[in-house]
Amino acid sequence: MTLIRIGAVNYLNARPLVYGLDRQAARFSLRFDTPSRCANLLHEGAIDVGLIPSIEYARRFDVHIPRSDYHVVSDVGIMSVGAVASVALFTSRPTSAIRSVAVDRSSRASAALLRVLCAQWFDIEPKFVTLSPDLGAMLKRCDAALIIGDVALFADYESDGLEKIDLGEEWTAMTSLPFVWAFWAGRPNAIGSDDIRALQTARDEGVAVRDTVASAYYPNDEQKVKRAEQYLRENIKYNLDELAWLGFRKFLDLATDLGIVRSNRGVQFY
Repeated sequence: MTLIRIGAVNYLNARPLVYGLDRQAARFSLRFDTPSRCANLLHEGAIDVGLIPSIEYARRFDVHIPRSDYHVVSDVGIMSVGAVASVALFTSRPTSAIRSVAVDRSSRASAALLRVLCAQWFDIEPKFVTLSPDLGAMLKRCDAALIIGDVALFADYESDGLEKIDLGEEWTAMTSLPFVWAFWAGRPNAIGSDDIRALQTARDEGVAVRDTVASAYYPNDEQKVKRAEQYLRENIKYNLDELAWLGFRKFLDLATDLGIVRSNRGVQFY
């Protein structure tokens, strides 16, 4: 058996998807990185399958990397219907008054979604500045800050007089559809049916013990564990159904129309 190099996202929301994969050392080699880094590793051929930001699937032909025609595991990924809690725009201004946005450099799907929402929903044309995810520093530079992942989930924004605009909630309000944040993708022959079943099993087992996953992720922090349990139960979904893919295709159509990606050639599944 050839060892399959797996790249996963190093955020709480990805942990149920990789539950137990570290115990399959004969099948998988597992590493954790930021979403943008996972995408780069897949484009570079440094991993075989990655939990990549959804927009990166459409960007596969933009990066000019050989053999970048990826296939997707159809029913496993990270999505939300309504509020996602961990992808948000923080600001002290009304949305209509935002002229500049600092964007978390770890983000790609979220950054693309923000551009779509600004054009199609908020009706603003801000300047975007890519920065490290430090909320205070970002808001010194710009009117608003896009933060993702665990930092966004636990940000103490109210004490600073900020509003938290949840991008998942805004997307569903605009489209009545789910938003797909990430999924497993790789080159056509990277994995077989047994490997796909292993990824599906990891998801099913991880979702079944979400509270255990939250406790392990935040040991010795009861307050964070409670919030993490709620987040994994209420905000994040891991079974990508037909409605999820309708939402994804809608996102790609809008991103293509706005020139965020150059082409939209549909989705190929394993």
